[in-house]
Parts: sequence; C-alpha cells; structure tokens
Amino acid sequence: MSNENFDNVLAFASALSVVILALVQLIKNNINLPRNIIPFIGLGVGLLIGAVAYPFTELDLTLRLWSGGLAGLSATGLFELAFNNRIGNTKE
Repeated sequence: MSNENFDNVLAFASALSVVILALVQLIKNNINLPRNIIPFIGLGVGLLIGAVAYPFTELDLTLRLWSGGLAGLSATGLFELAFNNRIGNTKE
C-alpha cells in the first residue's frame, strides 16, 4: 500500500467514523445487547458502510473495507473511552 493510499484510507475513515458512531449509538439505544459485543457491532457497521460507500470515493473495495473497519473500531473505542465510566477492575 502506498502512502497516498494510506492517506486516503485514513481520510475516508475519519469521515466515516461520525456516521458509524451515530449508527452504533442508534443500535445500542434500540436493541438490548451485551456490552462486550459493541466493538464487534461497530466493526460490522463500519465494514458495511465502507462497502456501500462507493459513490463517495474512488477507493477500491479493499481500501473502503479497511476504512470502514478502522472507522468502526475507532468510533466505538473513542465513545466508550470518553463517555463510559471505567472505574474498577476487570475481575471482581
């Protein structure tokens, strides 16, 4: 992957992460899900949005999937880090 492709993937992932964050929040608020699968939901939504976003970019499918996956994981992680209380241990 050349530097230009890498720059395009990161720029597209940045644009997609806002949409993916909103969709994951919509899913979390409307469907009762275990908290530990939310990153997988973000990844799946990211891959889906990346795959169907062909009218908005000239990246090939592989690069769009990378962008969507990165955006899904980063949007979920940033939200969980910023807005969820992480006090305590992992094991009680």
